[in-house]
Amino acid sequence: MAIALRKPEEITKLRAANRIVAGALELLRQETRVGASLKELDAIAESYIRSQGAKPSFKGLYGFPNAVCTSLNEVIIHGIPSDYRLQEGDIIGYDIGTEYQGYYGDAAISMPVGAISAEDEALIACARETLYYAIDIIRDGMRFKELSHEIERFIRARGYVPLRGFCGHGIGRKPHEEPEIPNYLEGSNPKAGPKIKNGMVFCLEPMICQKESKAVIRENGWDVVSSDGLRGSHYEHTVAVINGRAEILSIA
Repeated sequence: MAIALRKPEEITKLRAANRIVAGALELLRQETRVGASLKELDAIAESYIRSQGAKPSFKGLYGFPNAVCTSLNEVIIHGIPSDYRLQEGDIIGYDIGTEYQGYYGDAAISMPVGAISAEDEALIACARETLYYAIDIIRDGMRFKELSHEIERFIRARGYVPLRGFCGHGIGRKPHEEPEIPNYLEGSNPKAGPKIKNGMVFCLEPMICQKESKAVIRENGWDVVSSDGLRGSHYEHTVAVINGRAEILSIA
């Protein structure tokens, strides 16, 4: 399947969908505190998304039951909101998608609950800084495999490893489109495969493990953890390639 090249008016619509994602994530950032339940936070975000005239695109997607992926501590991605109430020292990841006037938005953050350890601060920082490094180096004509290779190099230089089996992705009139963008090089040649071009819109989402890259899906069919059983982190933005560089769409 070909990778879509979006017209400026389409990018404007994608930007609108992503601004709602950004607003919901900022609201969750403000509401994250000791004692808040994951289901309450999910409901707050869903209410905000709908108040903006959008739909929570994750709700019902592939059977996911909620509006927000709430990934707690060792859960790296796809956590299902529960009645669990946040405790001092937890780390929590929020991943949100929207559909607005037929176009989709998607972004994620990981953040502390109260005071956390220096080790967990560094773990969260790795996901965040990997994401912004990747966005900064994107150029028209760069290959996606080169980007994946650079993401992996950055993660490993920090002493962590990327979660395998899950990846970034294209986005537009569907929540997941071509291409798939792993956080690691598949194969041995980063100079192979499709090139990044102006007009492409896609999501980058570093998923960080401490020791082992192998993904394990828990019995609920959703929570993704590392086989090392340790805490992980996750950050994501939707970007558009405009005038040869990546521009973040998922900001307020």
